[in-house]
Amino acid sequence: MKKRVYIKTFGCQMNENDTEKMYILLSDEYEPTSNPEEADLILINTCSVREKPQFKAFSEVGRYKYLKKKKPDLIIGVTGCVAQQEGEKLIQRLPYIDLVLGTQGFYFIKEALEILKKNKKPVIFTELKPDFKPPLVLEKENKLSLENKKVTAYVTIMQGCDNFCSYCIVPYVRGREISRNPEDILKEVEELVKNGVREVTLLGQNVNSYGIKEKGYPDFPELLNMISQIENLWRIRFTTSHPKDLSDKLIKVIAENPKVCKHIHLPLQAGSNKILKKMNRKYTKEEYLEKVKKLKDAVPDIAITTDIIVGFPGESEEDFKETLEMLEKVRYHEIFSFKYSDRPFTLAQKLENKIPEEEKERRLKIVHQVQAKITKEIYESYVGKEVEVLVEGPSAKDPNMLMGRTTTNVIVNFDTPRLDLKGALVKVLIKEAGKHSLKGEYLETLKL
Repeated sequence: MKKRVYIKTFGCQMNENDTEKMYILLSDEYEPTSNPEEADLILINTCSVREKPQFKAFSEVGRYKYLKKKKPDLIIGVTGCVAQQEGEKLIQRLPYIDLVLGTQGFYFIKEALEILKKNKKPVIFTELKPDFKPPLVLEKENKLSLENKKVTAYVTIMQGCDNFCSYCIVPYVRGREISRNPEDILKEVEELVKNGVREVTLLGQNVNSYGIKEKGYPDFPELLNMISQIENLWRIRFTTSHPKDLSDKLIKVIAENPKVCKHIHLPLQAGSNKILKKMNRKYTKEEYLEKVKKLKDAVPDIAITTDIIVGFPGESEEDFKETLEMLEKVRYHEIFSFKYSDRPFTLAQKLENKIPEEEKERRLKIVHQVQAKITKEIYESYVGKEVEVLVEGPSAKDPNMLMGRTTTNVIVNFDTPRLDLKGALVKVLIKEAGKHSLKGEYLETLKL
């Protein structure tokens, strides 16, 4: 009988993808459980890109101290960015932890468990190798995907970042940029598609710089075209794109390749050139707007989403107003907005003129209000239109309805006479707009 593993995941899509890989790597000996009380192995896959998810991760680890007292053989591990950042300090702070596996170290979880079993003392794998090549985690991944009947899947194409934005911890916890072998990426996507996946989201801290450092690799637009040749793959998404590296070549692929979704996540972070320079973003707001114009000229219906940080050190009221102006000019479908928080290792933590917490909170509320109005107007513009929706499964709002997404990544809940359309591409007439989703009526099945 297999032992049981429980994994709690915080943070980005890459962490979600890493969690799935850990389940696969462990699947010979462990089966997943959704109840930590039943688990023989508990892993907390952490995020440290902002202060809040890091606190949540520490709180989560603390919850399992009592379980360890009840079950002395229980193994508790911390993985991901906090593990990478803290290393041995985690063991000093929380002595009941058995494993600390960083952003490359989690690939060796089976070896870590063997060492733990043999030596009976905590195991720490936090080395970041600049030439690290992630192993291809494939066959069992597809079994997992098949069991879950997944329609969409994440595929990591690169790890790390070379940009060193002044507020960002990612280069320190994910390492420098490393692109995966394109053959491995294609194999992974092909296997996922064989098992029912119809849409993949390609992941990287900056997908636009894929293949730049590796001799003989395609660049990112070429990789998109290669992946699009895979039969029965209907959609390709990707995230994240650094604005400074958004090329005309990539815009052309988004416009001309029917499998590439008409949506791009293009993090702005701030609307003031002064703040963008302090952030080390390497573009001005004018250059950003020029990229947006090129995108909209090439793909008139494209959906653009973004990240915004409010309260960066030294951000004046005038700087903040420039960010609000950018929201109005670009008219994003959705935004992800955050209060600035100091992160270890970064240059921004040393900057003066920190913004008080109450002021950051005030600015965040204003950003939410301004964007809510824009999102409402954009979503209302869908009413009366026919859209293609990839069905992901039953609606969370109503089990008698189905849910899927448009090519622009908007959630659609819709009525249908049949509920066996998971994985189908269907046409839906939009009848109603909600805050963050649309409601419609099924018209016909386009692909099944």
